[in-house]
Amino acid sequence: MTEDLSPAERYAASRIRAAEQATALAPFREMYDFGLDPFQIEACEALEAGKGVLVAAPTGSGKTIVGEFAVHLALAEGRKCFYTTPIKALSNQKYADLCKRYGADKVGLLTGDNSVNSDAPVVVMTTEVLRNMLYAGSQALLGLGYVVMDEVHYLSDRFRGAVWEEVIIHLPESVTLVSLSATVSNAEEFGDWLDTVRGDTQVIVSEHRPVPLWQHVMAGRRMYDLFEEESDHGGRGVAKRETNPDLVRLARMENQRTYNPRDRRRGKMVREADRERERRQRSRIWTPSRPEVIERLAAEGLLPAITFIFSRAACEAAVQQCMFAGLRLNNDEQRQQVREIVEERTASIPGEDLHVLGYYEWLEGLERGIAAHHAGMLPTFKEVVEELFVKGLVKAVFATETLALGINMPARSVVLEKLVKWNGEQHADITPGEYTQLTGRAGRRGIDVEGHAVVLWQRGMDPGALAGLAGTRTYPLRSSFRPSYNMAVNLTQQFGRHRSRELLETSFAQFQADKSVVGISRQVQKNEEGLDGYKAGMTCHLGDFEEYARLRRDLKDRETDLAKQGAAQRRAAAASSLERLKPGDVIHVPTGKFAGLALVLDPGVPAGRSNGHRGMEYQDGPRPLVLTAERQVKRLASMDFPVPVEVLERMRIPKSFNARAPQSRRDLASALRSKAGHIVPERHRRERAAAADDREIARLRTELRAHPCHGCDEREDHARWAERYHRLQRDTRQLEHRIEGRTNTIARTFDRIVALLTELDYLRGDEVTQHGKRLARLYGELDLLASECLREGVWEGLGPAELAACVSALVYESRQADDAGPPKVPAGDAKAALGEMVRIWGRLDALEEDFKINQAEGVGQREPDLGFAWAVHRWASGKGLDEVLRDAEMPAGDFVRWCKQVIDVLGQVAAAAPRENSTVAKNARKAVDAVLRGVVAYSSVG
Repeated sequence: MTEDLSPAERYAASRIRAAEQATALAPFREMYDFGLDPFQIEACEALEAGKGVLVAAPTGSGKTIVGEFAVHLALAEGRKCFYTTPIKALSNQKYADLCKRYGADKVGLLTGDNSVNSDAPVVVMTTEVLRNMLYAGSQALLGLGYVVMDEVHYLSDRFRGAVWEEVIIHLPESVTLVSLSATVSNAEEFGDWLDTVRGDTQVIVSEHRPVPLWQHVMAGRRMYDLFEEESDHGGRGVAKRETNPDLVRLARMENQRTYNPRDRRRGKMVREADRERERRQRSRIWTPSRPEVIERLAAEGLLPAITFIFSRAACEAAVQQCMFAGLRLNNDEQRQQVREIVEERTASIPGEDLHVLGYYEWLEGLERGIAAHHAGMLPTFKEVVEELFVKGLVKAVFATETLALGINMPARSVVLEKLVKWNGEQHADITPGEYTQLTGRAGRRGIDVEGHAVVLWQRGMDPGALAGLAGTRTYPLRSSFRPSYNMAVNLTQQFGRHRSRELLETSFAQFQADKSVVGISRQVQKNEEGLDGYKAGMTCHLGDFEEYARLRRDLKDRETDLAKQGAAQRRAAAASSLERLKPGDVIHVPTGKFAGLALVLDPGVPAGRSNGHRGMEYQDGPRPLVLTAERQVKRLASMDFPVPVEVLERMRIPKSFNARAPQSRRDLASALRSKAGHIVPERHRRERAAAADDREIARLRTELRAHPCHGCDEREDHARWAERYHRLQRDTRQLEHRIEGRTNTIARTFDRIVALLTELDYLRGDEVTQHGKRLARLYGELDLLASECLREGVWEGLGPAELAACVSALVYESRQADDAGPPKVPAGDAKAALGEMVRIWGRLDALEEDFKINQAEGVGQREPDLGFAWAVHRWASGKGLDEVLRDAEMPAGDFVRWCKQVIDVLGQVAAAAPRENSTVAKNARKAVDAVLRGVVAYSSVG
């Protein structure tokens, strides 16, 4: 090829190659045994040019390569790089990866409960750790050149998302930010914001999946393609994809009514042959069992697979079901490998705890190549499952959606049992973003030619809706940023109130709100131009037509109000007359399809009222059941009686009367006509309109006739322009109200928080008091409550176990329903202190209401939860794991996770507590040691 080039072209090509070799990217590319994708190269080149980058790409596409290049640049330049992740499990995994590449001496780990080589040039940490370092002005920030924010789309998370924005806003300007995100539909908007707050930021979006994804539905014994023609493999083509017509037919077939012996078809019984054909068709549609799904995937060569089940208990049950079905996915050699790895990784767990943790049942499943993965598992067990899965020694994992949060655990196939999950408040359909995140695990780069997403058939499934869910590849990034008490004192301490307010107005939340205001503002400007034109059109040479139009409007509004009042009074009178009806009353139905003579069979009075007759009751007013003179039995509604109804006559209804028997209806209708057919109902007199005697209407009419514009020849033309002017003015005011509601929303919330903190003497103008400085060291949802407890000495004199019990109420959130019974709490001083904490919370809650701080908006203090106090108290008192877990009725993984969070807050309390005349700091440190033992101590991940 080079022989075809001219000498000048060969020289130019050699210059380009030499320039490429001189970059930091060239040696970095040589560290990998595969070529980089175009989006990776583009992002790395932008980084080397000194720009920040936002990389939005599908799960599994290799966007972390860009983060690793930032690490490479930092080491080459002699600067530091912090690599942040949303969860500790991902931090541990990234730490292990970077240690392999650069050596353990150059890489550190900080996750709140783990600190390894924290002074290293490259430190992996959770995002909260970096936020706390920024507020504390940590010396570790010196020499920081790069910060990688992995899974930055996590800032949408309503509980923890604000931390990402705090970090992005407060990082020093000299730090280059690398933001890695899943594919989001508003990456450019997010990039614009980053450009505003961080300086020059390049947005790189890639929707290309390196491994194509095939979508399927498994129904009965068959696996159907979701799309009839899927030439758009992972974004490679642009062909339109149509829902598989076989699936549409299946759904239609299932929705047909099942056979009922009472059914008639053209007057004859449904033939036996038809019923048999229907039975054969239905036998093809069922939801396959979990063992059937795994066996089918194994037969198709689609293992390893992750089956997402949105329930921890169901994940464990799935493993048991596969074992009972006799599934064995590993051969003898693989079983031996599994046992060796498991025994090595769990060697530090005391033998007496293994039985409590369900170790032997778990090991048996692993040896067969089957495992569960969820937050209720012991962290060590989860790590082993992840390791074995990556090594191909576990081939079927049943997991909750937490596995989709960035953990590097790709599979050939992903199975979704249902498309509905519990979101903490209700069962809701999963979103397109969640579907993309879950199915993004399918297809291992460099191993699989294609990935497969399989949805199990469920009764009532709509293939079209599923195709829409699968076809919507992106989802918008929405900020969840809200100021907190801790944030307010930290910002005020560093920048003062005015500058802090300005900083908060640079948040992505305010950026999005302001951006939505731009379009509304443009519409307001257009409306104001239109108002000027309408005002010119209604100008009258005789006087102020705007004033005249207002009189006309006031008159019309008054007449409308009176007409509504009259209609309401007529309806009330009609309803009252219906409530007085009794069975046997003969009435005249004034209007409607069944107008005419009728006999009341059942008055149908509203629920909660009584007219002496126990009949059917209705919530929406009286619904009398009547027999008409034409032999029809009908339930009437209030709309059939626009005027009060009068009883014309009374009749006895025979006890033998059967409303369903035609002869019975015929006989009673005949008696009705004989008894009352000659009676002519009185015509209802229409009452005099209220408007005729209304003084306000009379006054307005007088002013209207006396107005100069009333005599204008073009009065009605002016009136039409005035009406348009009024409507447009009303619309414009509504738009302006919306603008007011959206601008400065974050700053206004900050002002309310500052006002409350000033009331409690945490702030005095720009000064942060001693109480405020204590609050600045307390992070968490109940930061202010913790600070008030320290301030009032609630925890003074408590022992380590009792203090751990009290601190647990600040972090724990029960998974049980709100109507569960009261939790068990330790007796004595701990019980009194917990009661005092709840009392203080009640005072703060009332104060928040006074200052209009709304918990529904994500601001404020939730009620402390005492549900973990008994368990952590017993554990800190030295009780055994078996005894504690049995009493707590809690999975080991949850127990460890909550203990780690209690330890984290105990550390904060120890740092914030008074140094003089106080036992809290000393006992908090003792409590940390008491909790950090046994199963909690040897779990490396929180």
